[in-house]
Amino acid sequence: MNLAFARQSDSSFRVLCLGAHSDDIEIGCGGTILRLLEENPAAEIHWVVLGATGPRKSEALESANIFLAGAKTRKVAINEFRDGYFPQVWAEIKDFFEELKKAFRPDLILTHYRDDLHQDHRLVSELTWNTFRNHLILEYEIFKYDGDLGTPNIFVQLAEPIVRKKIRTIMDSFKSQKDKSWFTEDAFSSILRLRGIESNSPGKYAEAFYGRKLVY
Repeated sequence: MNLAFARQSDSSFRVLCLGAHSDDIEIGCGGTILRLLEENPAAEIHWVVLGATGPRKSEALESANIFLAGAKTRKVAINEFRDGYFPQVWAEIKDFFEELKKAFRPDLILTHYRDDLHQDHRLVSELTWNTFRNHLILEYEIFKYDGDLGTPNIFVQLAEPIVRKKIRTIMDSFKSQKDKSWFTEDAFSSILRLRGIESNSPGKYAEAFYGRKLVY
């Protein structure tokens, strides 16, 4: 499936980005956001992180502002639901989603993959589908120790400059993660290169998504 992000300059394309933790959106769909804003600078982006506190909250805000620098309209919301315990505060997060639905009506929602093995990620995906019933929802992927990558069916091809900006921003912004074994430039580029091969990307790279329900 080919996604067309370009719109007329006087139109507004509304995108809701949902991430459980402070670097999830950037890792899962940061390149897609950068490409979208290149092709449609009039886009309106609502960037929501559910759980980030202390330095992680500051990092999330710094990174979001860099990724969204090209957006005409943007809103960044960093919340403080407890990392690793989202299922235990389901009702509170559900209430948050209901308020979000009233405040913003997106054309596109980017959220976590439903088969992600991290419990917080899974819950965000579940509540996305539970809350938004008339929207285009694409689920992004995040590699991890659990080995839960699947077979995506939607690809957003990326030019190398976008890939470089995505990875550089992640590496520079999230310094609290620098000691993690997965937090390396080659790890981030490898998944993008793999998905680029799978989608025959002319720029060699791509981000991949799961489109569970597409209605035309």
